[in-house]
Amino acid sequence: MFKKILIANRGEIACRVIKSAQGMGIATVAVYSDADARAPFVQMADEAVHIGPAPAAESYLLADKIIDACKQTGAEAVHPGYGFLSERASFVEALEKENIAFIGPPAKAIAAMGDKIESKKLAKAAGVNTVPGSEDAIDTTEEALKVSNDIGYPVMMKASAGGGGKGMRLAWNDKDVEEGFEATKREGLNSFGDDRVFIEKFIEDPRHIEIQVLGDKHGNVLYLNERECSIQRRHQKVVEEAPSPFVTPEMRRKMGEQAVALSQAVGYHSAGTVELIVSGADPTGESFYFLEMNTRLQVEHPVTEAITGIDLVEQMIRVAAGEKLPMTQDDIGIDGWSIETRIYAEDPYRGFLPSTGRLVRYGTPVEPWAGDLRGVAQENGGGVRLDSGVQEGGEVSIFYDPMIAKLVTWGETRDAAADLQIAALDGVELQGLGHNVDFLSALMQHPRFRSGNITTGFIAEEYPEGFEGAATSEERLRVIAAIAAGIEFTHQSRQRQISGQLNGPQPVSAAWIVRVDGVDHTVTLGDGHAMVNGHKVEGTCDWKPGDRTATATQADGPTLGLTVTRNRPNWQINTHGRSYTARALPAKIAALADHMIEKVPPDTSKMLLCPMPGLLVKLHVAEGDAVEAGQPLATVEAMKMENILRAEKSGTVATINFAEGDTLVVDAVILELE
Repeated sequence: MFKKILIANRGEIACRVIKSAQGMGIATVAVYSDADARAPFVQMADEAVHIGPAPAAESYLLADKIIDACKQTGAEAVHPGYGFLSERASFVEALEKENIAFIGPPAKAIAAMGDKIESKKLAKAAGVNTVPGSEDAIDTTEEALKVSNDIGYPVMMKASAGGGGKGMRLAWNDKDVEEGFEATKREGLNSFGDDRVFIEKFIEDPRHIEIQVLGDKHGNVLYLNERECSIQRRHQKVVEEAPSPFVTPEMRRKMGEQAVALSQAVGYHSAGTVELIVSGADPTGESFYFLEMNTRLQVEHPVTEAITGIDLVEQMIRVAAGEKLPMTQDDIGIDGWSIETRIYAEDPYRGFLPSTGRLVRYGTPVEPWAGDLRGVAQENGGGVRLDSGVQEGGEVSIFYDPMIAKLVTWGETRDAAADLQIAALDGVELQGLGHNVDFLSALMQHPRFRSGNITTGFIAEEYPEGFEGAATSEERLRVIAAIAAGIEFTHQSRQRQISGQLNGPQPVSAAWIVRVDGVDHTVTLGDGHAMVNGHKVEGTCDWKPGDRTATATQADGPTLGLTVTRNRPNWQINTHGRSYTARALPAKIAALADHMIEKVPPDTSKMLLCPMPGLLVKLHVAEGDAVEAGQPLATVEAMKMENILRAEKSGTVATINFAEGDTLVVDAVILELE
């Protein structure tokens, strides 16, 4: 067994590998860029080596620097995590020349499966179902239009070397191809150093199912059941679960056997994933097709670990050291249900715009990396696991993926795992940047998700106008009104106590007018209850002045985990996937407050504002050009993804304030119309 390994990655996956390695008694080496000097994974490792500036192209993507770090520290093997160099065959070959082991598959398998065009041909030859599409790379927009029309819309344009949802665009018509083909090529080149693009038929009502495989160097390959990753946004996975609510035992066997056949055809060993697209419209489950094989550990591997009890990172290390797998296919079972949600630095209330900045507050329901493969055991028999690579006071920068953490829950049933997700998400506190915690909680509560009737179009179909918070009810609004009145009463009582200038606290029985999201409620507080619009609301809230989080316990309803923020004159209360704005005033003051002059925000519709920090990749217009509402004006790259910014109204371009290649901050005025 290895005595020391180096992790050629960063963030939560570096922490994940370090945890398993240290549990095996193996010393670990971290490598880090300028941006990660004080990151948790650097602190967790036994040693750390600085490898360059923040941009990945100048640090984590440089194989020579990784190899130099191995020589400097005496590391015998390298675990690549995912992303960066994890699927680069030339990196594996370079390690082999230096007699350094690669904790992953052989270079030949990576090369065979890393190219989406070639891997599709190999899969077809191995007897794996494949999606209709172009056989070779497409060079021009004109050619892309011809192929798309031959296949029939809708089609998916994909960067051949792509992965992780990057370098993928859906086209429903010629216009989509004309606008998106070149952008897909650029994303492929910028993210993977390869601008080849191919096109294939888009399967409607699709479900994204993937099979986890694990092989050793002795010819043994197993499949460790499936994961469902259908809840996606812009082809980036948001929720993953194992097993799938759609897959039957017979489907599982067929999918697993095809995944094993493909793995054996390319001489695969280590952990890998065969991704399949399944037609949700086919109740027989026969319509499943090969998408790609990821020759690495997947982001969502924890849900497989939770239901099988197998530490995939440990097995990867043991396989790389030449050990045989300690289990057979008959040993692989399914114990319970596991769900993973990805907590991203993005704002769902603003169209999921990427968000960067410092984590001013970062509170979590359990300590990161505490517990076993199922996390920390809960009273209801489930478990919560938090895989995180950031800490309070740290920064989420523009240089890397915006994922803050992965929240993994395990329960005996799917509903139990989802309920635990809701409770755990209520326990996440994030301040300083936008995040998607409310959105994830809303997904867990959504009736369609609970039914298991999910496809990759779920988010677009259920939130066509954007996200405004989880569904609420009159009863929940009354509870929030009661909580807000109680918090404001406690807050004012504390102010009176400190100032000593007022004649005692306001009587508890006095009436309050609480405006929750624009609707007024009349509230009278009592002992252990409140009267809200004539309805009795029973329960308690443990909030105290200065608290950022609290718990509201209802007599006949769910316990609510609260995040409470003061934003004068309002309270911002987040719970169960929704952000409530509440203003609580004594009734006699509320009547006067309505006469306050409202400040009207300025009209910015004639300005093209940059909605996130990023790089101005392309300007689609010039000064003097006439534009129509909805017309593309500029393309901004942020978090490795290109975003097309469009005109809100018609007009003529009066001034352009930036040039292609410029770095933009939030709300930078890119151009103005007249």
